[in-house]
Amino acid sequence: MAATRRSARISAQSTPKLEPTTQIAPKTNGRKRKAPPAKDKAEAPSTPPRKRAQGNPTTPAAALPPLTPTPSAAGLFAETGSSIMKPRSATVTRLANPKLTNAPLLSPETLRLVASRDIETVSPSKAPQIRTTTENLLQEACDYLIKVDGRMKPLIENHHCRVFSPEGLAEEIDPFESLSSGIISQQVSGAAAKSIKTKFIALFEEQPESRFPHPSQVAAKSIEELRTAGLSQRKAEYIKGLAEKFANGELSARMLHDASDEEVMEKLIAVRGLGKWSVEMFACFGLKRMDVFSLGDLGVQRGMAAFVGRDVAKLKSKGGKWKYMSEQDMIELSDKFAPYRSLFMWYMWRVEETDISTME
Repeated sequence: MAATRRSARISAQSTPKLEPTTQIAPKTNGRKRKAPPAKDKAEAPSTPPRKRAQGNPTTPAAALPPLTPTPSAAGLFAETGSSIMKPRSATVTRLANPKLTNAPLLSPETLRLVASRDIETVSPSKAPQIRTTTENLLQEACDYLIKVDGRMKPLIENHHCRVFSPEGLAEEIDPFESLSSGIISQQVSGAAAKSIKTKFIALFEEQPESRFPHPSQVAAKSIEELRTAGLSQRKAEYIKGLAEKFANGELSARMLHDASDEEVMEKLIAVRGLGKWSVEMFACFGLKRMDVFSLGDLGVQRGMAAFVGRDVAKLKSKGGKWKYMSEQDMIELSDKFAPYRSLFMWYMWRVEETDISTME
């Protein structure tokens, strides 16, 4: 079972301890005391004091449910193949497949582009058979989601998913840089991750235009040298190990482009420093694969619970872990949206921002 990730920390305020008070009887001087003036509101009738229970008399405030926005780290897996922003070239319409990689990948070592075929290169005799391209992939997926469940319609109308749009599918991705960025970002703030990455790139002075280093360059560095960029011992080992796998050909842009979803997951989870959630986010946001679904993401779980009409504000924490929906329920619901579960997952992060009650 995948470990549930929190999208934000829960902060619970402690209730101040009440100090016992001692009532002092007023002194009397034999005179009659005047009755106190009448109050605007009638006081509740007094009741005999109860015997105070042992222990803390106050009840701690219930912890609020955690916030669950789209994981900010997911964006790091979709970083383009160069650290320097360049003008975008004209969008090229290519063949698309919801079960394969739809992003054009840069070979980390040679910067050679690995992508599906441009439809202009397809034989005219086969052109009429082409149905799914990078131009219409998102529209086909949205139509399918609405066909499966009409409650998806207001979500789709209110939120444009750029990830799988023609513009998003035109962005070139360096898989080594994307995965390394994901490792750098683990357990640090976004600002800290950017600072470390900048220092990391600066270690390789031979790189022109501050481009992310090639795997062979990183593999040649010692752990001690990599740590001078601000990496922990463990992260330096992870990135060096990842670089070695790309340098020796065990991982490649071609493999990540052509392999099945199952093969991609198996290969990348075997890399130290890459857990299941990280690989799922890379497959979805980096490789632009359309049929990825993360059971271990708390934001997806919460969104799905709200989607089916559960009051997520009333769900309680059990044993320190938030549980909005069982994994079996998540599987049964998400399977209906295959082979476009990545898009369904993206919308589940936004379901609480949209009123879908009118579609029920």
